[in-house]
Amino acid sequence: MYDLTPHLDAEVEPGTNLLLTGPPLTGKRSLAMDVLADGTERGDGAIVVTTKDGADRVLKDYEKRVSYDGKPVAVVDCVTRQQGSDVRDSDRIKYASSPVDMTGIGINLSEFLQAFGDRGFDRNRIMVHSLSTLLMYSDLQTVFRFLHVFTGRVQSVDGLGLFSIDSTAHDDQSLNTLKQLFDGIVTISEDEEIEIRLA
Repeated sequence: MYDLTPHLDAEVEPGTNLLLTGPPLTGKRSLAMDVLADGTERGDGAIVVTTKDGADRVLKDYEKRVSYDGKPVAVVDCVTRQQGSDVRDSDRIKYASSPVDMTGIGINLSEFLQAFGDRGFDRNRIMVHSLSTLLMYSDLQTVFRFLHVFTGRVQSVDGLGLFSIDSTAHDDQSLNTLKQLFDGIVTISEDEEIEIRLA
């Protein structure tokens, strides 16, 4: 089981994918980072797929939560190359060309999971921030197909997947379509009240 307490009052089975939904600035990213940092303290691997902030900022934020030196913490950065920076992959950071490069994102995730597995880390927590960015660049069907594969990958390695989305940026039909892919929905309201519904 993955223990999500104290951040989410729940325990979930390995292979669970959760959708974190709420308006902007309600702390979805922060909540997901906290859950990943808890995992790092317990010896789980952590992979952050970021479509909003560069890897350096993500790692800086992560370090405020937990010291990850020598630990399996990695970032798939979908931002930096799109901004024109000439950056190279490292053991901790892999770069997709942009949020549209879903094939690259999936390959980078698989490579990190493989590398962690080779080092004996079989429990991994994965967050994607944010699905709203993917939907800005690609249509719903493309994002749905990508997430179908991505959530399946999390499931197949008995991981924990956390995916954030801005509930006010998309219509109900789009949100309901995507919700089908997840084992539970974490709703964060304007006043940062958290409700978790597991399927």
